[in-house]
Amino acid sequence: MKTTILRLSIAMATLIYFTAIAHAEDDTIFQTSTIDALMEGVYDGNFTYGELKKHGDFGLGTLNDLDGEMVGLNGVFYQVRSDGKVFVVPDDARTPFAAVTFFEPDRSLTLAKPLTCNELESYIETLFPSKNIFYAVKIEGSFDHIKTRSVPRQKKPFPPLTEVVKHQSYFELDKANGTMAGFWFPAYMKDINAAGFHLHFITDDRQAGGHVLDCTVSSVKIEIDYSRDLDLSLPETSGFYNADLTEPSGSDVSSVEKGKK
Repeated sequence: MKTTILRLSIAMATLIYFTAIAHAEDDTIFQTSTIDALMEGVYDGNFTYGELKKHGDFGLGTLNDLDGEMVGLNGVFYQVRSDGKVFVVPDDARTPFAAVTFFEPDRSLTLAKPLTCNELESYIETLFPSKNIFYAVKIEGSFDHIKTRSVPRQKKPFPPLTEVVKHQSYFELDKANGTMAGFWFPAYMKDINAAGFHLHFITDDRQAGGHVLDCTVSSVKIEIDYSRDLDLSLPETSGFYNADLTEPSGSDVSSVEKGKK
């Protein structure tokens, strides 16, 4: 009888231990490379999307050679190219920069009144329990208007991102149904990821999307996933090893994120 009880206790302890690990992984944001490296033109990552799926089913990023904008929802990663066309990203494609998590919302609510993107972001920030941790954010529903962008595929020698966005493509949609997916990072993380909100968008029919520049929401469901852990994997590439990342690029990141040329 004692042996049986001991075995049961060990089994229960093991179950609790691995459940705790799984929960911790669910609350972790995984990121490959840094926003500073992307700003400096490091567009040749060695991390595949097949590997990325092991770390999250939700997120954003780009593809090697800076080939468009990536948005991940429900375990599927989509590429929005500079011509506006949307494709499912194959597992063998590689990324120079991406952030993902296993999305499990800690807070959900519905908002049914028109707000601009700035007003929406300000409102969401009031829902955060702290401005010192990380958040994955999903905004799903009806958009009266949304403006997005994507960037063209680059060739070596890669120019910095501030030069690339001078040739970005803009897309504007009215009365669109879709989902914004992305993250909010504290200001102290500005050299690792964009400070504040970084959101990508895709329509429900998966025919349009991109990096969010502006919007007016109509009726949306807001979901927020709190995260206190960041798992950062740096590229094993000559581009990353040789990049000069000594100068902070926070102001340039802000300009690029807002679509300024």
